[in-house]
Amino acid sequence: MSDSGRPRPGGLADRLAAVQRGITAAVAAAGRDPEEVTTIVVTKFQPVSLLEELAALGVRDFGESRHQEAQGKAAALQDPGLTWHFVGQVQGKKARQVRAYADVIHSVDRTSLVDALGSDESVVDCFVQVNLTDDPARGGVAPGELHGLVEHVLDTAGVRLLGLMAVAPIGAEPRRAFARVRELGETVQQLAPHARYLSMGMSADYAEAISEGATHLRIGTAITGNRPVSG
Repeated sequence: MSDSGRPRPGGLADRLAAVQRGITAAVAAAGRDPEEVTTIVVTKFQPVSLLEELAALGVRDFGESRHQEAQGKAAALQDPGLTWHFVGQVQGKKARQVRAYADVIHSVDRTSLVDALGSDESVVDCFVQVNLTDDPARGGVAPGELHGLVEHVLDTAGVRLLGLMAVAPIGAEPRRAFARVRELGETVQQLAPHARYLSMGMSADYAEAISEGATHLRIGTAITGNRPVSG
């Protein structure tokens, strides 16, 4: 904040407002309802103080991708009004710990992880991640194996399927990639009509994602700025 109490030009509040305006414009251009779109601010590597600033600015959905860091931030903020989204790859041995603080897990990509997340005592929301590349290291299930994994999620207690998540491949035309996810989502709804949500779109391509039906945007540096550099 400046000495006058107003946000510094180009500061966090300005970046957040700029992205919110961009989202509003993209939603309007797509002829969609703004209430259909949730903006998740991805705060990986950012300090707790920045999350506190974002919360004060009205942000309620935070995304993290590293378990230990996410666990610490969720414990530090202790705000029941916040929703914690885990957007990184989940190690099977850490699955129970992740579901203890995460409200939504966006990266379910294998049956063993579904089994590790299952519970008879509580429910965690999840997205099945689809890999749109030929590189298995990118994370996500291959489209040809998608329905089998979806069926496993539906058969597992304590795991509620929201829909699909994907990242546009590097160098690909984002809208074409997101159209593919939308099409896959429509086939998933034949198995699970309630699984109508699509987690796709990041800082550089959220407008294209909105055009193809994204309901959950995962936006980091466009809002948070560059990640801190350790000395």
